[in-house]
Amino acid sequence: MTDYSNPEYKSLIELANIARERAYAPYSKYRVGAALRTKTGKVYTGVNVENAAYPHTMCAERVAIFKAISEGEKEFEVIAVATDNGGSPCGGCRQVLAEFSLDAVVLIANGNGDLLKVMTVAELLPEAFTPNHLK
Repeated sequence: MTDYSNPEYKSLIELANIARERAYAPYSKYRVGAALRTKTGKVYTGVNVENAAYPHTMCAERVAIFKAISEGEKEFEVIAVATDNGGSPCGGCRQVLAEFSLDAVVLIANGNGDLLKVMTVAELLPEAFTPNHLK
């Protein structure tokens, strides 16, 4: 059974919601924040960044992941994703998460800081295509 009162989860959700305030979402008004904790304990936040040319929009989860990668981190433990209504990561973000860890925990939270769902990347993206498929 998942411990929804885990203080580390609450801290990551809070960081995701704080980050969410900095989202650039002038078109959809759908602000997303993410907070990613690596296996070394470092935390990287991200926000969605929209663009008038919609395909160039970037999701909060990928921003956090790419920040971590750019700092040399490639092993992730948990990511908190916060939206007003507890939205789930898109397919692209699920695939990027699967690239690095199917065991990483995904926390889905709303804008009030309520933890709505806890799952692993493998549960979020069953039968994921991973680097192991290329061997």
